[in-house]
Amino acid sequence: MSKTPFKNKVAAITGAASGIGLAVARKFSSEGASIALIDMDREALKQCENELRDSGCRVMGIVCDVTDQDNCTSAIEAVIQKFGGIDILVNNAGITQRSRFRDTKIEVFRRVMDVNFFGSLYCTKAAIGSLIKRRGMIIVNESVAGLTPLLGRTGYSASKHALHGLFTSLRCELRDEGVHVLIVCPGFIETNLQTRALGANGRVTDHPQSRLGKQATPESAAAAIYRAAVTKKHLLVLTWIGNVGYWISRFAPILYEKMMTKKLKDEIL
Repeated sequence: MSKTPFKNKVAAITGAASGIGLAVARKFSSEGASIALIDMDREALKQCENELRDSGCRVMGIVCDVTDQDNCTSAIEAVIQKFGGIDILVNNAGITQRSRFRDTKIEVFRRVMDVNFFGSLYCTKAAIGSLIKRRGMIIVNESVAGLTPLLGRTGYSASKHALHGLFTSLRCELRDEGVHVLIVCPGFIETNLQTRALGANGRVTDHPQSRLGKQATPESAAAAIYRAAVTKKHLLVLTWIGNVGYWISRFAPILYEKMMTKKLKDEIL
């Protein structure tokens, strides 16, 4: 296998102007890939685009609201027009919520699902033809919450479970087409995701987040994602506590629910 298997490949990354998305963009660009940065934050996007271009990367930035199907289709078409196709689609854009189910407005669930689930669906649908043609790869930034329950985040967990069902099933359809699907399940990563968490009323919550274990950095997550992409892993669970939670939930699900609830219950009181 080549030491730089993604050299001259094209990676399109949503939610690419910060956090794990930006770290993944930097990592893949350092390995020779061309990068399409897709994000709705115009100012941050421009800064990231300039940074990668200054480092010698072939890069383009595209302002896109992933909740808008036409926006997603246009963004993916722009990438294909500029670079000739897409080899790696990284569905990374996402939001979260922290609030008790009975207090949470339906609009909050809809917003979370629109960004996390439908945003990934729209971009994948638009890119699928190119990915099949180039025998490419889909990387989905899911969450440990897509594999396990998570107190106070019913909307977030539901959206991530939906992603898991979509992309594990899609993997089965695409296997004979030569397209690989890597599902990434971060634990607690030091990004701005939690500082933008929606509360029950749909506004950013000022209720503090509880955490299990030490937060990992976006850079360490990106390095692990790159290694998993090179080796074509199917599932990557990030952080030590993320792996512990995943395995406890698999073999002792009720124990996991009780432990997790005890640790996080102050968040929704």
